[in-house]
Amino acid sequence: MSAAAPVRGEYDGMVAAVTGGGSGIGAAIVAELSARGARCAALDLDVSGVPDGVLGVVADVGDDASVRAAVERVVGELGGLDVLVNNAGIGAQGDVGANDDEEWLRVLDVNLLGIVRTSRAALPHLRASSAAAIVNVGSIAATAGLPQRALYSASKGAVHALTRAMAADHLPEAIRVNCVAPGTADTPWIQRLLASAADPAAELSALNARQPHGRLVAADEIATTVAYLASPRAGSTVGLCVAVDGGMNDLRLRPRG
Repeated sequence: MSAAAPVRGEYDGMVAAVTGGGSGIGAAIVAELSARGARCAALDLDVSGVPDGVLGVVADVGDDASVRAAVERVVGELGGLDVLVNNAGIGAQGDVGANDDEEWLRVLDVNLLGIVRTSRAALPHLRASSAAAIVNVGSIAATAGLPQRALYSASKGAVHALTRAMAADHLPEAIRVNCVAPGTADTPWIQRLLASAADPAAELSALNARQPHGRLVAADEIATTVAYLASPRAGSTVGLCVAVDGGMNDLRLRPRG
């Protein structure tokens, strides 16, 4: 599924940093922002796949010193920072009793505190921008009760709440904060889950059927929404969590057939 054609030059002169930008949704976001004219940095544990023209910066969002060093490198090499996309995250499966304290803390540390660390490091530079924006990547799991996703859902619910709080805090500084909430997307993590299923084809069919439009969400569809939310052209869009989920959160369609 191809996304709409980007608005060429929309991000001319702007610098964007994307955590988890080395693969999956993050890589699609980097490609979309680059196509719209941004100078982009991909922050990730593995930047070996980052394309030419994109600054690859090794960064661990679970480590404050690593994050601060990465942000300073982006600013030093690209000349500033206008857009931060907090995309890095990890998954988790099981009901509320399936994961021990260590796993709960590990997932919350990456999915929630990772956003805190990166945003905290970026704020001084975003305050100097004339078109500053932060986009956090949440999930349909924050708003819809999904089976066997207790820990992941809790982490993403916190991301949605944090987004609104950040938007309220930083709008007076002319920093817009929004969130994108994907449905089940075609990502490397989902592909790994499918590969480990007893019947991958049946599991894929079930995931497709769960979303009203009948398929997984494409990474470039999420990237297009991020590009809108971060764009200077969306100056009145603040504090929103925009669903990109094929209608899963809000529609209740009759079963097909």
